[in-house]
Amino acid sequence: MIPARTLPPELATEVPGPRSRALAARLRAVESRNVTCLAPEPPIFWERASGANVWDVDGNRYVDLGGAFAVANAGHAHPRIVAAVAEQAARLLHGMGDVHPSAVKVELLEALAARFPGGGPARAVLGSSGSDAVEAALETAQLATGRAGAVAFEGGYHGLSLGALDATSRADFREPFAARLPHATVFARYGDVEDVRRAARETRVPVGAVIVEPVQGRGGVRVPPPGFLRALRRLCDAEGWLLVADEIFTGCGRTGRFFACEREGVVPDLLCVGKGLASGMPISACVGRAAVMDAWPESRGEALHTQTFLGHPPSCAAALASLAVLDEERLVERADEAGAAALELLARRAAALPGVKEVRGLGLMLGVECDGPERALRAVARALRRGLLLLPSGEDGRVLQVTPPLSIERDVLLAALEELCACLA
Repeated sequence: MIPARTLPPELATEVPGPRSRALAARLRAVESRNVTCLAPEPPIFWERASGANVWDVDGNRYVDLGGAFAVANAGHAHPRIVAAVAEQAARLLHGMGDVHPSAVKVELLEALAARFPGGGPARAVLGSSGSDAVEAALETAQLATGRAGAVAFEGGYHGLSLGALDATSRADFREPFAARLPHATVFARYGDVEDVRRAARETRVPVGAVIVEPVQGRGGVRVPPPGFLRALRRLCDAEGWLLVADEIFTGCGRTGRFFACEREGVVPDLLCVGKGLASGMPISACVGRAAVMDAWPESRGEALHTQTFLGHPPSCAAALASLAVLDEERLVERADEAGAAALELLARRAAALPGVKEVRGLGLMLGVECDGPERALRAVARALRRGLLLLPSGEDGRVLQVTPPLSIERDVLLAALEELCACLA
């Protein structure tokens, strides 16, 4: 099953085209106005995708430099993953994940335990979203330590469900729901271990865990200084805190290692994975050291943390197929190699442009920081009109986030980044 080679952009209409505009008008009538941004310009509406290409409903073809929120690690609609989903759906579309589970759930949990950094026995709780995995990690930490407090980091994003939102630093997400939050999390400066000590002294409740993204994703592709994760591990050990690595964005090869924490040889107590785990199907997991995960009591028929679609069979099958593709096509290594070439190009071309402050990243998780959100948003809009898909990130949207499928061919990626530099200029 050989994936299709990435094609260059090809535009048949203006962008967005007439069918996208018509669908935007229909969507406005039926969807909550807080979900899809429809102004000042409507979005393009996707019709199909393959590899690193996306086609919209007007027949325009794009190169996806965002990987659909960094989800399509193995590429869009990889034939092996599509076949695994179809085969599993034909046999068993839905199971009873915490009562009468499916066999494929067991296979995925075994695969995740085998990949836990540092080896050793590990256990996991499956979910459907990144927020689910973070909720499970924070609950596990509280059970294991008896302490509900947590230290997170400025710029960190861990999800929007209430427990995860409490650990997400962005005020625009938190403030509308502040009255419902437990306010058990305090925030330290990202990359500053000493400030973690300061933050821990200011908690309303004793600290049981520190949650960190090895590279911040929605915070603007922020890479911490070398040694930060190792120092954080030492601090957690000294204080009796659990270290939670949120690898929802960085995991499954995104940074050129299967997990980003492996770059510093750091073994977390708990690890959250999602997004690229199944390359397009909704599934996530909180994986942890067995000694920590065993803080959960034995189930006697009612699980304390579960959901109707826990261990959804087609999603488990997709995850297993995606993991196999990452290995067989050397996509983790390719991300490391292509990412180095891409970073060199951006450092040479983009960093020299007026209004570009910094180029940074690891693997195929790259960021171009502009001097303000206006410049970044203009570049995103220009890129879309040239057939390139990417998103702004950072708290005010001033960082261009480049997170293509790990399967993208190096020549296609570098050509697309040359076009992106032209959009910035």
